[in-house]
This record gives sequence, C-alpha cells and structure tokens, in this order.
Amino acid sequence: MRILTVTLLFALTAVAQSHPRDKDIHDPDTRAWWHTTEDLSNDSMEGRDTGTAAYQHAADMVAARFKAAGLKPAGDNNTYFQAVPMHQVDVVSTGTSFTYTRPSGEKIDLAFLQEISITASATLPATLEGAVTFRGYCGKDAMADITGKFVICYGARWQTAPSAAERLANARAGGAIGVLTVDDLSFIVEPARWPDAYARSITLNESGSRTPANTTHPLVSIRLSSLAFSKLIATPKRDPGTYFMAAAARLPLPGFDLDGSFTLHTQVAQKDISSPNVLAVLPGSDPALRDQYVVIAAHLDGYGFGTPVKGDNLYNGTLDDAAYVALLIQMADDIKAGKLPHPKRSILFCAFTGEEKGLLGSNWFVAHPTIAKEKLIADVNLDQLRPLFPLNILTAEAVNDTTLGQTARDVGAKMHIEIRPDKEPERGLLRRADQFPFLRIGVPAISFVFGYDPGTDAERRYREWYDVRYHRPQDDLTQPMDFDAATKFNTFFYTLVGAIADAPEKPSFLPGSQFVKKP
Repeated sequence: MRILTVTLLFALTAVAQSHPRDKDIHDPDTRAWWHTTEDLSNDSMEGRDTGTAAYQHAADMVAARFKAAGLKPAGDNNTYFQAVPMHQVDVVSTGTSFTYTRPSGEKIDLAFLQEISITASATLPATLEGAVTFRGYCGKDAMADITGKFVICYGARWQTAPSAAERLANARAGGAIGVLTVDDLSFIVEPARWPDAYARSITLNESGSRTPANTTHPLVSIRLSSLAFSKLIATPKRDPGTYFMAAAARLPLPGFDLDGSFTLHTQVAQKDISSPNVLAVLPGSDPALRDQYVVIAAHLDGYGFGTPVKGDNLYNGTLDDAAYVALLIQMADDIKAGKLPHPKRSILFCAFTGEEKGLLGSNWFVAHPTIAKEKLIADVNLDQLRPLFPLNILTAEAVNDTTLGQTARDVGAKMHIEIRPDKEPERGLLRRADQFPFLRIGVPAISFVFGYDPGTDAERRYREWYDVRYHRPQDDLTQPMDFDAATKFNTFFYTLVGAIADAPEKPSFLPGSQFVKKP
C-alpha cells in the first residue's frame, strides 16, 4: 500500500510539473488550449525561428494535430505544408563594428545590438566611411547637401511626421550613403527597447538565386539608440536633452553638421532557406456554401535564439504567437468532438511562417493560394492578443472597413465585450500582422487586440507587456496571465467564426474603406 501511495504521489507530481499552471485554469477547454501552447512554446521548441529545424518540428506537430482533428490537407501536393522559399542574410557580430571619430582623434565605439543596429542586406559594404550630418525629422526640405554623407534622422512616430519610408526616400534622393534613425523617446505607447535580438533579414525568394555580398553600396539603414545619439552629438555647447524635449513637443529640430566621421565595418552571411505554411481545411456542412472558405490564421514562427536579456537568450514567443496557433488546433478539436457545431462554410486553418520577418508566409499564400482567391470570403487573424487582464474591450483592426466589424460587435455585445476601432493608429498594427495581405487582395479581414481605458490597471499591464516581454525571452510560459480572460476571448473567437461561416450573406467591404479600389 505504501509503495502504491508513493507511486501515485510521484505520478501526480509529474503531472503537476508538466502542467504547472493547471491550478490557475478553471475551464477544461482553456486548459487543453494551454497544454497545446506549452507544447508549442516550451524550451525544446527553441523559439520556432523561421527556416530552422525547430520551426519544422513545430510545423510537423501542428500538421499532426490538424490531421488528428479530421482536417483535410490544403498545402502543396495534397500535404499540410506549403513550401515558402526564402533568402536569409545575417550581419555577423564578430565582423561588425561602428565607430565615430572626432577631429581630435578620439574614437567612440558603439556596441552592436546594444545601442546600434543595422538592417541586414546582402549588399552591405564591407567598409563605409563618411561625414555625418543631423537633419531633424529628415523631411524633403531638410535634405540638401547630403551627398556622400551619413544622415542622422529623428525617428518621430506621430502620424504627420515623415515616415520611415519617406526618410529613406529623401536621403536616397539627396545622395546620402546611410541613414541613422534615432529612437523616438516620446513614443511611449510602444517604447523603443534594446538590445536587438539580432540583425537578420529574410525575404521571399522566387528565383532561388542569391545576391553576391558587398558588390554594391545602396543606402545603409541603421538604428541608433537615444544613448548612442547623445554620445555622438554631445559637446560642451550642445545638450542632447534639448533635442529630445523639442521632439516630444513636436517642435522643429534644426539641423547641423557633426565635426567627425563615421565608419562601419560589416560582415554578412547568407543562405537560401525554406519554411512552410501549415494549411488544412474543414469542409463545410452545407453543400450550397461549402465552396466558400473562412480563413482563420495565426503565425507559427517566433524569434528563436537572440541577444540575451536578463541572462536568457531564448525568445519562446508564447503569446506571440504560439498560443493562437494552439487556439486554431483547439477549435478543430472541439468541432470534431461535437463541442462546437460544424460550420456551414468551409474553414481554412492557416499557421503562417515568417510573420516576424515581414508577413512572408501570408504574403506568399495570397500570391500562391492553394484555395482559389475568389473562394476566400473572410479572414480572422489571431495575433497581438494579450490576456493579461479582464476582457471587457477588444480593439479591432479594420473594424470599419468591412461588415465583419458589425458581426464582431453583435457577438461581443452578447458577451459584454465592447468592440472599438484602433485608437493608436500611429503604431501601424493594421499593417503589421497577417490580416493585411488578405485586405490588400480584397478579402474582408479582421483582427483583435485586448483593449483598455486610459489610466486603468489594464493599460498598465498592457504597457508593461510591451515594455518587458514583446519580442523578448520573457514572453514565455511563466508570464502573468488572466486565464478567465483567455477563456472569454476563446469563446468569442469560436462564436465569431461560427457566425461568419453560417451567415446567409458573405462579408463585404463598406463604402469608403481604404481597401476599396477607387474607380
């Protein structure tokens, strides 16, 4: 008897260790969802970085779960996978340096990935040197006499300031050799943080060819921390703080030339990679509607290994976005088990690759759809969701662009969830997640963010998450969670998808939407 008791205690301890948060989760469906989240974002998954063996392991797991739930393959050649060819370029830390040299000969070395970073490109020059000039917000009128120079630009994030693309275009037109963009300290809704995980770019690779490294010298794009900016411009007569205060007040920033020169040395490594989307279909129950597909999507990729933060170099990506791939799986399981009704329209389940590297998997899919584009009638994307506090408000991207917004409001009202438009459009969340490629090709789409009122504890928790965990190792399985809020959102999602799939009419764009082509 004693042996049996010890064995039983050991077994119960093992279960508790494998699912340490079960005691905090009151709903069985939410508990099953979180167990899948644990499977997808524990340390053995190594952060699921695009193109890695760890990502493929996660993709295999998702495909197996889709198959077990009775979903049909919707990828290439009757498989669950759609291959996405890519080209990867890394800036190698050991061969990369950034140095500012004053006229006195004093050298200021800036720490790579800690206070300065660079956009990876196969054509980065091995060495580049030039004079430096500061041109405020780098509007077109401020960019005279910059040929052959590095231009420092204050990276203002408010809507009327020159955008990142405009700053680069203005610098390119003026003949600059590089742009050093300073973090906007006043943009507190999503503050700039260091270190960068790595300097890596991944692009879609239609041809399979790679660009020879260091053969041309296009405009170099560099990110500069506020501390590094202060080091470069500070003199006995120039206080960097006055520039930050002026920018915060949205006042003009007068330009000036720096006396010294800036030198960069870079080393890049590049390779062709492939990383699959995982695609599966649940055929609809209504023969008249079965040929119409509602897309539900989340991204499977994360950051993988990167620069350590507080001693941890593994970026697990639990809420961004393993938890919502897990929710796709949970919905499929629930439909198979009869816990959710079988939808009238077909559902296309998509776990996209390469979202963190520029929406690569979703862009590839809309350009090479495995289901004819005209059959895709809606897209509900799961990303940017943080169940950190009670769910009373959801911000919905593109809420006023399509009839999906009203469907979401109708579902939300019955659950006492207010659906709001994005009150911080300067963050660009609409264009930063996988719903955007669908909107661009004319498929009504919607996505959600947990919302809050200003000055509340909910806002504090939301800001803390972006400051401490967003694209950080701290987005892991141990982070603070409100599992009751997760239960409420998961139920909202199930209900919303069911309402779209069973509605008599297809979703449509509203007059005046930015995505409606003008005659």
